Amino acid sequence: MSSLSFHSSRPDGWVKPKAYSDASLRYKHHGKILPMEQPGFFARLFGAR
Repeated sequence: MSSLSFHSSRPDGWVKPKAYSDASLRYKHHGKILPMEQPGFFARLFGAR
């Protein structure tokens, strides 16, 4: 077995989760929620959502 150990200067994300942020703060920081797929030609042409 090895006696080496790993140390990081930054805590792991699982150990220290992100603080809660309000939806309005997320909107201000990241902007509008966008769909993952861009609408196709006919969806854009006829305004389907």
